[in-house]
Parts: sequence; structure tokens; C-alpha cells
Amino acid sequence: MLLARFGRRIAPETRIDNLLTIIAEEVRHILNADRCSVFLLDSARKELWTKVALGVGEKVLRIPIGQGIAGFVCKTGSAVNIRDAYRDTRFTQDFDKITGYQTKTVLAVPLKDRDGKPLGVFEVLNKGKGAFNEEDEGFLRILATIAASAIENARLYENLRKSHLETIYRMAMVAEYRDQHDTASHLHRISKYTGLVAAEIGLPLDLIEDLRYASPLHDIGKVAIPDSILLKPGKLTPDEYEEMKKHPVYGARMLENAESRLLKLARNIASAHHEHWDGTGYPDGLEGEDIPLEARIVSVVDVFDALTTRRVYKGAWSVDDTFSYMLEQSGRLFDPSIIEAFVRCRPRIEELMADEGHMTGAGEFGGTA
Repeated sequence: MLLARFGRRIAPETRIDNLLTIIAEEVRHILNADRCSVFLLDSARKELWTKVALGVGEKVLRIPIGQGIAGFVCKTGSAVNIRDAYRDTRFTQDFDKITGYQTKTVLAVPLKDRDGKPLGVFEVLNKGKGAFNEEDEGFLRILATIAASAIENARLYENLRKSHLETIYRMAMVAEYRDQHDTASHLHRISKYTGLVAAEIGLPLDLIEDLRYASPLHDIGKVAIPDSILLKPGKLTPDEYEEMKKHPVYGARMLENAESRLLKLARNIASAHHEHWDGTGYPDGLEGEDIPLEARIVSVVDVFDALTTRRVYKGAWSVDDTFSYMLEQSGRLFDPSIIEAFVRCRPRIEELMADEGHMTGAGEFGGTA
């Protein structure tokens, strides 16, 4: 019954981080242990790594193969059952010193892939009563076999997803490359700002991730705009401006009939990120909540990044002036709830800007987006 439940819990999960968390929780419960760690092998660096909770956050801890209990188990392929960790010469106290935890009893077994090669290590600490026994070891070996298969599948899925996302990101690069001097930085900022706002308004984690990767495609339609218009350093004529306003339509056409949720989100963003909350935007004059939520989010972060970025036709606005402007436009250009969330994200946004060297001075207000 326990094994069946364990298999049902981990089988559907394809995100490696989520999978490792579920595995650790389930194994800890099944073996009545205080903690469970899943160490995965990084063959390139010849290290094992695991995530541990530190305060309110997480940290990745790494150990060389052969060092500590987990390193010994990975290197030898043997299980280890220790009744007094601090009296075992293979045990290193470094993790306990970092985390403030006191390890007493340890049971560790190797994780192996389908070919019998090392994949990582299962390690459970501090059994509820007494020490771990042979029955616990046998049970942990069975759990390790089931978990190893799930981890391999999740890694395959993750590699496929990374390839998919890289292709999408490079599509976005094509659209931005012609009129952006810092194309990659611009797209990274749009992606990160979108993720921050989406998290702030409480969207699910999988949707936040999809939005992060869909948002850089907001201007994909610009590939259809002539260079004479897109790269013009001066003010556009009325006819040129009307042509520029067609890029959301072109972007929507490029992405229409997409089957993946990510590209469906990208289509909505490309189509509607220039719509305004009061209905004065383009191309369709959508108003209020008729504008897709994903487009309302990207509308805010895109304008913010445009205003705080120096262009050939304008200087960079300061962060203070930009936030003031965007608050003024709340309820006109922007969804007020998105602006409120964006303002709450300001400290983290400024940290990201500082990390990328994108902070602007207080006296650079000028121009239009």
C-alpha cells in the first residue's frame, strides 16, 4: 500500500525540483525519519548536490564524490547504516554546522539508473525511535529503485523543455535584435519582471514559469515591420506609426493555432500588450478585463523597461520618475491591480536592475516610450 502510494505521488511529477521535494517528504514519512535528503550526481563536476532549507530560503550544498556518507555510498555503491554518526569516521559535520542540525542515525542507499550507473544517493536521518534496521534498508532500496526511474524521466522531460524554451527565446531574439542594442538584457528583464508580478498576484508556479518564457515573444510581430520604420531615429509620420501599430497583429498571426499553453500565452501577449485598460489602446481597443491577464502584466513591465532604457530617440528615465508616471496611468493605460502588484515588487525589481547594471540616474527624465 505504501509503495503504491509512493509510486502514484511521484509518477506524474516532471519538474525535477518538485519531484525531489515529494520524494524526500514521502520517504521521510514511510521510514519514520526526521529528514530525508536526495543527493544527485553531477558527473561533470564529480560532485553530489542537494538542496537544504536554511532559514526562510534554500541553498544547494555540494560534496565531492567519496567525501562524507553520501559520497562514500555513491563511490562504492554500498548501503550504509550508522547508529552514531559522530563516531563514524566517514561522517563529516560540515552540513550540521551549516544548518544547525544534529545528525544521530543515518541510513543511505545508492540511486542507480536503468543501466546500473550511479545517479545519486538516498539518505535518511534520525529515525523516530531507535536506529534504522535491515527492514528499513530493504524498504529504502525498493523506494530508491522507484524514485530513480522517476528522476530519470523528469531529467529527460527537463532536457526537452530546455530545448523547447531555448528555441522560443531565440525566436524572441530575432524580433528584438533589429532595434535593441541590449537585446538579451532586455528580454531577460521582461522575463524576470513578468515572473515577479505573476508571483505577486498569486498565480500558480507552472503558469508563472510559462509566462516568464512567453513574455519575451511580446514583440515577435516586429519582424514584419520594415527597417525604414523600425530603425528610424526620428519621429514617425502618421502613416509610419499606423504601420508600426500593426506589429501586434503580425505577432498574433505568427503564433495563432499554437497547441502548447506557453505559445497560446505568447499569442495573447503579442496580440494585446498594447491594449489599454480604458479601451484606448490598439489593435482592437479592448477594455478592462477583456484584455488577457498575461497581456496586462506584460504591458506594465514592457513600458517600465522601455522608459528606463536609453534609446536613440530618448534618454533613460529614472526609476522614481518611471514609477510616478505608471502610477498616474493606473486605471487609464494599466490595470490598477497589476500596478499595485508591480509597486510592491519595486525592491526586487531594483535589485534585478542593479545586478544587470541597468539602474538609471535621478536626473534623466525625458522623452517618451
